Amino acid sequence: MTTISIIGSGNMAAAIGTRAAKHGHTVELLSRNTAKAQALADQIGEGATVGTFGATPAGDIVIVAVPYTSVVDAVAKYGEALAGKILVDISNPFNADASGLVTTSSAAQEIAAAAPESAHVVKALNTIFGHVLAKGTPLDAFIAGDSAEAKSAVAEFLESVGLRTLDAGGLPAAAILESAGLLLVGLARNGAGFDLALGAEVH
Repeated sequence: MTTISIIGSGNMAAAIGTRAAKHGHTVELLSRNTAKAQALADQIGEGATVGTFGATPAGDIVIVAVPYTSVVDAVAKYGEALAGKILVDISNPFNADASGLVTTSSAAQEIAAAAPESAHVVKALNTIFGHVLAKGTPLDAFIAGDSAEAKSAVAEFLESVGLRTLDAGGLPAAAILESAGLLLVGLARNGAGFDLALGAEVH
């Protein structure tokens, strides 16, 4: 298995980190709040560690699990420490009441612009609620990105933790996946409930 670095220490970091550790991956947590990251590492167990925020992540795959309002700033602060890394953007650029998006491009494209040129951004996991991901059940995970190699590495990781990966296309398709995040919230709020996940039926 491999080392996965997660920037963040909230609900999605917990869900992804726990699922990764249970499937044999080494998890490194990176957070401005070291105490919170350490508490999460202790909760995850399985040898999860806490790295230094801003230092070069141990994993080749770095999952940026912070809210959209902080995501570009976090990537910019790491700067060249992310050179050559695969950055997985899970954020949703929702407005305050989650009725629309606040960017005309996508969060993933904004991250790509802030990241080193040698880093590759892949959009993933933004259409799965953290508490649903934490259940450990099989789910569909939609991804988008410009690097076939980076998408392949992310797909291999996601499939290793029990997710079926469906490729939506290049990085501009991240905007479609972020709209799908809005769809998920809308369905959840209007009768489908929050134990919902989006999926595709392939015939």
